[in-house]
Order: sequence, then C-alpha cells, then structure tokens
Amino acid sequence: MRLSTYFLPLLRENPTEAQIVSHRLMLRSGMIRQSSAGIYSWLPFGLRVLRKIENIVRDEQNRAGAQELLMPTIQPAELWRESGRYDDYGDEMLRIRDRHERDMLYGPTNEELITDIFRQNIKSYRDLPKNLYHIQWKFRDEVRPRFGVMRGREFLMKDAYSFDLDLAGARRSYNKMFLAYLRTFARLGLKAIPMRADTGPIGGDLSHEFIILADTGESQVYCDKAWLNTDILSSNVEYDGDLQPFFQRWTALYAATEEKHDVANSPIPAADLLAARGIEVGQIFYLGTKYSRPMNAVVAGPDGEQIVAEMGCYGIGVSRLTGAIIEASHDDSGIIWPESVAPFHAGLINLRAGDSASTAAADGLYAALLKAGIDALYDDRAESPGVKFAAMDLIGLPWQLVVGPRSLQRGVVEVKNRRSGQREDMTAEAAINRLRAGL
Repeated sequence: MRLSTYFLPLLRENPTEAQIVSHRLMLRSGMIRQSSAGIYSWLPFGLRVLRKIENIVRDEQNRAGAQELLMPTIQPAELWRESGRYDDYGDEMLRIRDRHERDMLYGPTNEELITDIFRQNIKSYRDLPKNLYHIQWKFRDEVRPRFGVMRGREFLMKDAYSFDLDLAGARRSYNKMFLAYLRTFARLGLKAIPMRADTGPIGGDLSHEFIILADTGESQVYCDKAWLNTDILSSNVEYDGDLQPFFQRWTALYAATEEKHDVANSPIPAADLLAARGIEVGQIFYLGTKYSRPMNAVVAGPDGEQIVAEMGCYGIGVSRLTGAIIEASHDDSGIIWPESVAPFHAGLINLRAGDSASTAAADGLYAALLKAGIDALYDDRAESPGVKFAAMDLIGLPWQLVVGPRSLQRGVVEVKNRRSGQREDMTAEAAINRLRAGL
C-alpha cells in the first residue's frame, strides 16, 4: 500500500480528550474516530489490526472444537423475560421497540438467544457436547464511556457457549476454553494471567478473568513470577487429551486482586509473588443451569429421562484487545505492534521521493516485498525525512526499511527493528529474507 494514496489521517499532537496512551495513539495513528460518546468508526489502519486479532481468536476457538455461527445484534425481549434478566439487567441494556410495538433490545450478551437456538435444535444426549460461538458487535450503555475502545458503549466481542450433559462434561468444556484463552493471548504477544472472578450479571458459580500486564492497567494483580517465564505455546497439551495434569500445574500459580490477596492462604511464598498492574481482556463462566432450566433447554438422556443442559459461556473483548495491546506495547514515539497483529509487516521509507534514483530503488524494493508475500506500507510522500521517520515510529510497524542517496551509493538499505530500535545495513535481498523469516 502506498501511503500517498492510503487513507491514514495522522495527528501530530495529542488529542485533548484522550486520557490514556492507547486512546491517544489510536487517534493519532488514524485507527479510529469517535462517532458519539463511546462509539467509534474503525478506519482502514485500525480495521486491519482488528481483523488480525479477530482471526487469531477465531483460529483458537476452532482449534478448541468450538463452531462459529452468527447471531443478530437485535434480540426479542421475550427471551430475556424467560430467563428473568430483562428487568434485572439494568440501564446498560438499550431497550427499543419496533414498528409493531414489540419490545426488543440491542444485545449486550447472548446467553438467552443461544439457549433458544439450542433448545429448538438439540434434543438428544447423543448430540452433546456442543460449543457454539460468534464474533459480533455488542452494546452496553455505559454510564461513563471513557478510555477510547477500552471502555466504550459499542464493542466487538467473541462470545462462546458450551452445552454438556453433566457437570463433569461442563468442566471439561470450561478447561478447554481456559487453555484456548491462554493460547490466544500468547499468540497476540501478551502475557495473560487467569484470576478467579465474580460472575456479575452473567451468573454461575465459577469464573476466571484474564488479565494482561500493562503499567496503565486498572487492576492490581499478584502473580507467581514463574508464570511470567512460562510459554504456553510450547506446551504439548492438546485439547482432546487429558487436561487435568495441565490444570493441576496452572492452578498452583496464584493470582488474585489486591482486595482478595492473602499471602497466608496462598500456596505461593510471598517472596515469589510479583505485584503488577493489569487490564481485563476476557472472562469465562461456568453457568450450570442458570439459563437452561428456566428456558427449558433439555435433552433426552440415555434412559429417556429429560436432562437439563449444563452450560458455560466465554467472552473475549476483541476490540478492547486492540487498545490493551497498545497499552502493553508502546514507547514515547508511538505504538510497537507484535508481529502477529501488525497492520503491515514493514514500512518502506523513500527519503528522497523527488529523486529519480531513490524512487526507482524504493519502487523496486516495494515490488520485491509484495512478491515475497510481505505486506508493506510504502511512504512515497513528498515529505521531509523527519516527518516520515516520526510517522513510522508512531504507527509502530515491526520493521522499517529506509532507502536514500547514501544507502544507494553503498548498495544497501537500512533495516530497523521497531521494538529493539536496532538498525542494520544490508542488501535488499538480505532484508527481504530477514523479514520473511518472521512471517
């Protein structure tokens, strides 16, 4: 993509309305623009990141055996009256009426709707277990929407729902999602800490929040230092295997909020605990029969008896993750994208856009990058080198390639790693090979 034609409205100054780093940088880098309080338009640069996060979330859900569907944003109120939540949910729910005066709502979550789908279509224990998910926009009318996409009113969320015959099956489904979440966040370049949590208006009696470490996080967490040195992706644990040894190992690692922290009752010595700030990006719940019983979601058991399905639900804030990644990965110059979610893999800078030799070399390198399968953003604008360097650091692409008169004289390009800041001169071919190695 050539920056001269790309829609990327950068801001040089910090917007006054942005109170936290991710909000400032998302506005400055042209990722989002506010439509109304807590509601944002996602511009091309931001949408590329959002889609990459979404695809990683989707890939790990599929790997765990969940099946994707798509439910509507507008739901009938009658389903929520069946579960007993329509009047209880509170003012965060946007209640509306259609032209026939039927009560409707903009879904803040989907337990009722998925339970209705299940009860209409699943009738036998032979069809269990099932785990169904979708990635859809939600709306919760926050009293004080703030911090950009971190606490907005409209947000993109992955929510999954498991249905099992008994408690043992429900716990297996819960554990699979627990593992899927750890793998998801690791692939996003994040260190996530699972923490026992309150169930809130979702319900149930077992829940974990997943907290990623960031200095600007709202939550105070304590975790075992050993957790932070463990790579979940290197684990041989598979979803269809025996997960119990895995969970015996991981549940021994203690994490708690500041309010619940009690070293005397912790299996981890106080000296091994690390205090840190964090941001909640996902939560999983064992629901039991909270929704299936009042909504009569039953299946015929092996002996013909009617069995109420055991349920779980599992949410990841996909749009919130965009801001959370920035909170966890930035410096004074701008964003530092993990390679897995970077909107472009590399930025190519032509320092002398008006110079024929520089332009010919930069154009040739750009074509070679694309041919090699490297998604590059090519700054071919007639701007000063300082403006171009500042823009590239701001938008945070993992690699920067610089072409200018001095490098041309030596037959090299300058390659900069955004995260480390390390610069190295190498041939165009070597630069392409370096970048391809990270794909």
